[in-house]
Amino acid sequence: MSVSPPDREPDAGQEVAREQEYVSALYRKLDAEREVAQRRLTETLRQTGGTPQARTERDVSTALYSDRLAQLSSVEQGLCFGRLDFHEQETAYIGRLGLFDEEGDYAPLLIDWRAPVARPFYLATAASPDGVRRRRHLRTLSRRVVGVDDEILDLNAADQGQDLGLAGEAALLAALERRRTGEMSDIVATIQGEQDDIIRDGLNGVLVVQGGPGTGKTAVALHRAAYLLYTHRRQLTTRGVLVVGPNSTFLRYIGQVLPSLGETGVLLATVGELYPGTVARGTDSVAAAEIKGRAAMADLLAAAVRDRQQVPETVLEIEVEREIVRLDRNTCAEARSKARRSRRPHNLARRIFVAELLDALTRQVAKRLDVDSDGLLDAHDLDDIRAELAVDKNVRRALDELWPTLTPHQLLGDLLASPDRLESAAGRRLTADERAALVRPPWADWTPADVPLLDELAELLGEDDTEARAEEARREREERAYAEGVLHVLEQDEEIIDEEVLRVRDVLDAELLAERQERRSDLTAAQRAAGDRTWTFGHVIVDEAQELSAMDWRTLMRRCPSRSMTLVGDVAQTGAAAGASSWQEVLSPYVADRWRLRELTVNYRTPAEIMTLAADALAEVDPDLRVPASVRETGDAPWRLSVPPGELPERLAPVVAAELAAADGGTVAVLCPKDRLDGLRAAVPADERLSVLAVEEAKGLEFDAVVLVAPEEIVAGSSRGWNDLYVALTRATRRLGILHDGPPLPALSGAAEQARAPR
Repeated sequence: MSVSPPDREPDAGQEVAREQEYVSALYRKLDAEREVAQRRLTETLRQTGGTPQARTERDVSTALYSDRLAQLSSVEQGLCFGRLDFHEQETAYIGRLGLFDEEGDYAPLLIDWRAPVARPFYLATAASPDGVRRRRHLRTLSRRVVGVDDEILDLNAADQGQDLGLAGEAALLAALERRRTGEMSDIVATIQGEQDDIIRDGLNGVLVVQGGPGTGKTAVALHRAAYLLYTHRRQLTTRGVLVVGPNSTFLRYIGQVLPSLGETGVLLATVGELYPGTVARGTDSVAAAEIKGRAAMADLLAAAVRDRQQVPETVLEIEVEREIVRLDRNTCAEARSKARRSRRPHNLARRIFVAELLDALTRQVAKRLDVDSDGLLDAHDLDDIRAELAVDKNVRRALDELWPTLTPHQLLGDLLASPDRLESAAGRRLTADERAALVRPPWADWTPADVPLLDELAELLGEDDTEARAEEARREREERAYAEGVLHVLEQDEEIIDEEVLRVRDVLDAELLAERQERRSDLTAAQRAAGDRTWTFGHVIVDEAQELSAMDWRTLMRRCPSRSMTLVGDVAQTGAAAGASSWQEVLSPYVADRWRLRELTVNYRTPAEIMTLAADALAEVDPDLRVPASVRETGDAPWRLSVPPGELPERLAPVVAAELAAADGGTVAVLCPKDRLDGLRAAVPADERLSVLAVEEAKGLEFDAVVLVAPEEIVAGSSRGWNDLYVALTRATRRLGILHDGPPLPALSGAAEQARAPR
């Protein structure tokens, strides 16, 4: 939409009124498009019958209008947030999605923030204005414009110096000072230059985004997902985008970001949720989780599968119709070798093994019968003998003992419940103590660390779907036969006129009836992928990627054979024992050195006062590491309070109450060692703004204020304790307090010691 700027700058009130008029028109356009999408969706859903092509078109239209309606509904807040005035006397409004004047010349009323023409809104500077004379940030509340902030980028312009605000920095700082609500907000109106470069990086290959706390890694990753879906819509809508987070708390926290950007078809999951039908609610010990995450577990599982492919010690005798047939060790070993040489998964290779042994048994029985029948057996007789052996319960039981059909859950459950099976499969890969750490009861719940093992076993075992496909074919034949029978009856009934027969024929045509029994789905690619273990995605984004184990990476790489991935993390924050120490270590097995690294260097979340303290903890991780530079100070210095042993729970309650009051409606977190969680949760008041979390649960989250409890125990709690402490120290956006009942850590001496918690 082209607008001529005024000859002189009106005052702020006039500009707000002018922008309000335009924004109101945009919302009217949004409402109109929403009404059209709803009407067309309703009309489409009312359609029934028709040809296969018509029904396919109806399904496509239903999905199209449903997606459009969801998109239009999700961008209600902050629909338009910016405006660019160019030297060519043109103006462009920037927002969450594109809106066009379809009744005129199809001119853009609102430009999607991801479109190339919108990029100067994020990158233009006075030194490099990119044709922009003025950049305006619109501050809105619901559908109301409440303020504007201008930047005059032309240093020679007559109106230079007449800014209505502090420029784009004002919008950024306002966003940073906003109280946290328990859900992550998008940064679409305040994306910075280094963030924009990463968001708009190409689709192909592996992009690693390394950034310290508060640099906006998560926000960049999510906005990159929205950008890629906009730029590569056709490719990614078909295969879908997967966003992997460290835990369910984190996924709930970020859950509204992509819908607010107009994207509702992205699958958000943890690695532990990537095996459909498996709920990983159990908990491993630190030792067990670390062992399960090792790359060596892949070889151990392959050995466990081979252990289930048995041969008898000498001879296996089987009674068949009161006669004894025998399978000797050599015959079984040859059959096993042939099946293994096929390199098929266990359950598929079993068919070769079974076929070889059935042939051997058939020859035995035939030889015996051949003597009795004077050599009159022919090929048909041999086929009959083989078929009878194949269904004999004793033969089937013997073959199942030698080479059983297995499921991943069955094999892994048996393995972890049996010290003997573990010892056999592990060989020299695990020590006796490590094997003991893995053993658990057969009824134990699955854990997140089990899911990559189940996924590995699914690949090793495969699924023999021969019987399922045969059953599906049988049902299809029955459905077609039934439909043909119905049509035959109708055509023979003289009371039914020809037109009625034709109508019913269209409805009950044999082929159409069979097609209608096939499962058709209006689900998005992401929703279909959630129920399909073998689904491969068009792009995978991993947040807190440094936490993933080697076995986690094997699972994710199967989900993305194209290796189109964005990995976001900070190796200085690695807390998991099986996590990464370097990106090269993670990626070299899959892409060698064919990956690119981008870094985020500015801390937008954590105030400088807190980062000064966090720098001392980071030095304990690696003296060569540097904290990202903070863009702001708050004037609230971190404090620490020492309390007598045993009094910490009762002293925590008033501290938390004071922090909730100081947060002025914002969020507060108590971060503590895992074994203190239950006691501290019981000690503090229930409040929807308050979270009591272990450090690993707080990964990727942010709060207005943080009370850090017993930091010395966090450090002593694992081999990566200093990494965990660094994470805990950098979750706060405004205030940080430390409460401890043990010896203080010298690295935290920078926090002002208090006789009582400050209010």
